[in-house]
Amino acid sequence: MWTSSFDLHCHTTHSDGSLSVDELADEMAKQQVKVWSLTDHDTIAGWDEAKRAASERGIKFIPGVELTCDVELPWNREILEANSRNRPPSSWHLLAYFPHEPLEDGLKQFEAWLSPLHEDRVPRMLEMIDKVNAFGMKIDPVDVLSRAKGSVGRPHLAMAMVDAGHVESMNEAFEQWLGDGRPCNVERPKPSLAEATALVHAAGGITSLAHPRYYGVDYETLIQHLKASNVDAIEAFHRSHSDDDRHRLWKLAEAYGLGVTVGSDFHSFNGGHRPGHMPVVINALPELISSA
Repeated sequence: MWTSSFDLHCHTTHSDGSLSVDELADEMAKQQVKVWSLTDHDTIAGWDEAKRAASERGIKFIPGVELTCDVELPWNREILEANSRNRPPSSWHLLAYFPHEPLEDGLKQFEAWLSPLHEDRVPRMLEMIDKVNAFGMKIDPVDVLSRAKGSVGRPHLAMAMVDAGHVESMNEAFEQWLGDGRPCNVERPKPSLAEATALVHAAGGITSLAHPRYYGVDYETLIQHLKASNVDAIEAFHRSHSDDDRHRLWKLAEAYGLGVTVGSDFHSFNGGHRPGHMPVVINALPELISSA
């Protein structure tokens, strides 16, 4: 059975989203989302707010987070170009989902592991701001950091560059200065999929690779790698995927014994983007999610 009542990938001002938790919960309710997971980047700071906001609106909430992980397979230029990606990825993103009451000891271990990943975002951002300033584009670090309630990221710096008149759009900021391989980007060591997944499993959770279209890897090769890394699912139903992408990923996941997840990857209303409205096959979802 198909449904559009799940949205398991979205962001708030705790990372690089434009809406607060309450504002995003309102939008989820307006779009008739019944099962919602908040997946801010490398932080779980919004969980308590989101649980309350979801409960008040009659929405089932699944605690989540989007983890920045290492690139683990070589990318193919032809696949990237076919998917309108003009640069290779510098990271893979792993969605982690937890039961409403995660295993206490495992969650403590996960939080201790996650904390340095989250805290490392500020030193990295300060290095990036120094690089931007060195190119003659004056940016105040306080301005950039104040734009994030939780995990600061490149979109906050891009917004500051637009507001200061150094670039005309966030897209220009990324294309010329901040994107993967651009002169003002700063890379950091990242965990593997297997490492992150093991810690999520210890807390009773599951993992799913986000937006597989972005990585420039043949889908079957990618799913085989996920299986070997003990990843539980793949985000076959992502807003950037064509119907052909969705069907192929769904069927490959089924063939290899993986679940699928679904998400709008909502950050803001730019470009007509909105939460929800993502059809998925219920019986292909992992049990932790479908049981909600």
